[in-house]
Amino acid sequence: MDLAAEIAAAQDHVDAGRLEAAERHYRRIVAEVDHLASLHNLAVILNRSGRTEEAGAIFRRAAEAAPDKPFQQHAYANHLRETRRMAASEAAYRATLALDPDYPEAAFGLGCVLLAQGRFAEGWTLYDRRAGRARLLHRGLPFPEWRGEPLAGKRLLIWREQGFGDQIMMSRFLPQLAGASVTYAGPAQLQRLFSALPVTFEVAPTEGYPVRLHDYWILPMSLPQRLGVTVETLPNAPYLSGRPKASGGRIGVAWRGQAANRNDPFRSLPDDFAAKLLALPGAISLDPADTGAADFQETADIIAGLDLVISVDSAVAHLAGAMGHPVWVMLAARALDWHWPRQGTSPWYPTARLFAQQTPGDWAPVVAAVGQAVLAAS
Repeated sequence: MDLAAEIAAAQDHVDAGRLEAAERHYRRIVAEVDHLASLHNLAVILNRSGRTEEAGAIFRRAAEAAPDKPFQQHAYANHLRETRRMAASEAAYRATLALDPDYPEAAFGLGCVLLAQGRFAEGWTLYDRRAGRARLLHRGLPFPEWRGEPLAGKRLLIWREQGFGDQIMMSRFLPQLAGASVTYAGPAQLQRLFSALPVTFEVAPTEGYPVRLHDYWILPMSLPQRLGVTVETLPNAPYLSGRPKASGGRIGVAWRGQAANRNDPFRSLPDDFAAKLLALPGAISLDPADTGAADFQETADIIAGLDLVISVDSAVAHLAGAMGHPVWVMLAARALDWHWPRQGTSPWYPTARLFAQQTPGDWAPVVAAVGQAVLAAS
């Protein structure tokens, strides 16, 4: 076998989007040699095509072939986290960091694993090494990041990050910043929803926002670490609200999230399963394309007039939980979320009932269980 020619051919197929052809070349390569880049690329192709277990075996083979290479250990750890094998994922992330303590992606991944298990003390500290925070540190705002100093009489800027659901989840901590003059620079879709919280909300685009002088800045996802939040002290009483609005239904269904989210192919329902839920008695769509809601406050008003929300892992699920509204959350077996446990109840949202996939990609039992629970409660 001409190894260089096989590698070049495989890469040409990848560049052209011909993944099946690329897979054949990578398989020929790895049948003869543990070529690390080919093993990794083959595992990525398998993962993208839904062959999760086979991809995991290839990621593991690469990690075992290169026990001294942080990249291979990290790739295997990521796969284990995505398939929710938390103990094994933790071990693989720690192996990565033992080889390279300055590997921020591995630290962040380990933080997510620990947070998913409620191990907040170490988890929040590691989570702070995420790329978004590093970018803002590199940007160099003309005032320091808040590290937990007394806030009485100080001006604090909270800068938007991540998705709508993440910001809704973290907004529970804003009342704990009493004594400071807090500015929240966020997306317009959250402005009215956050109006009852003790902040001055400024609509901020991702680029071109004129940052005024403050004493400190902080990112929303760093608030729990700075406030020393534990599972026991996590505030989970309702903190957002809506004015009930007639919608013609009693059950709201949110079956998809933002398509740009990396996790969306796993978390969103196929159309046929969404149709099954929307066919339940009293069910209506909560998709803004159907409700006409211009922002999350309008969606909150609709939710306030419903008996129940059924949602995938989306901002709507976080919103209903933040309102203290009954919400049933359908969760994928293959997912990167750390917010929702797969057993027991959510420490973040006591009114949430969780329905988790047992087999990756198989929504049929989940949708059937939700439908039966609705009918049983009718």
